[in-house]
Amino acid sequence: MFINWKLRELNLKIVYYGPALSGKTTNLQIIHAKTNPKLRGELVSLKTREDRTIFFDFLQLELGSIKGLKPKFNLYTVPGQVLYAASRKLVLQGADGVVFVADSQMSRLADNIHSFKAMHQHMKELQLDPREVPCVVQFNKRDLPDVAPVALLQRYFAPNGRPSFESVATDGVGVFDTLKAAINQVVAQVQQKL
Repeated sequence: MFINWKLRELNLKIVYYGPALSGKTTNLQIIHAKTNPKLRGELVSLKTREDRTIFFDFLQLELGSIKGLKPKFNLYTVPGQVLYAASRKLVLQGADGVVFVADSQMSRLADNIHSFKAMHQHMKELQLDPREVPCVVQFNKRDLPDVAPVALLQRYFAPNGRPSFESVATDGVGVFDTLKAAINQVVAQVQQKL
């Protein structure tokens, strides 16, 4: 959270985290495409030759007011590939909230678990308490064959009632439900701090 008192702006950061090709960038692309251009900034992406995000995607949304301050939600994705671990940690720094995007396919369960554990480890290294940082989980790619049962995914990634949503990000299904839940959690926490 960063407050620009001169402009009365409250900058909040939500990071989309998950394994490679789970749908993090697709979420931001859908949000960007379906959000009023007056309420959003440009979508900035850095990609490799293989067209995969290497550092982050960034999208800024402006919504409502919090205690007289104009919130700007900065949405980032981390690169999912393991070789970009340092970049993932850097993007996670200063996060006010996290959306963990899990690939629902059974064949990707181990990748999801590894990424989820790495996210928690990075948070701890950055002095972010994983139990206190608002986190929403998205079970993406629910339209594909051989998806894991939601109950199994919840047991690994959304214990204790953590908000979770099924999605098909390529069709926009569940994308805004996930984002709204993340924004609501971040706003509730910020209101307690201000």
